[in-house]
Amino acid sequence: MAERPEDLNLPNAVITRIIKEALPDGVNVSKEARRAISQAASVFVLYATANNFAMKAKRKTLNAGDVLSAMEEMEFERFLEPLREALEVYKKGQKGKKEVSEQKRKDREKKTDSENDKSREEEEEEEERMDEEPEAENEAEEEDVEN
Repeated sequence: MAERPEDLNLPNAVITRIIKEALPDGVNVSKEARRAISQAASVFVLYATANNFAMKAKRKTLNAGDVLSAMEEMEFERFLEPLREALEVYKKGQKGKKEVSEQKRKDREKKTDSENDKSREEEEEEEERMDEEPEAENEAEEEDVEN
């Protein structure tokens, strides 16, 4: 478990994305400011997980409820409602992504099934043509023999 802010090293890309989403377009943030925000976020994560609600519940995974409980314990109640709302939006987004992914999978299966059906039909037609060709050849040979 991380015991110092340096142990966390949150990815710079994540910090940059969070900053860009939080600020209006056209606002730039210096490299030093991004580093300071990253360090502050690391300290916050350490502080929020210090009580480790997951371990108390004999779990290895920290979940959203644990974070909300830690926020309440840290007396950050004013952030609880916005966090709950953001969590709901996130869950709905994930559900939507899952539904879209499931629909894409079903569409691929349908496409594969229809392609397989077409392949089978083509194979059957080819077999029928192959069966018809010897018959046509036999008829032609019989006509040659008769003449």
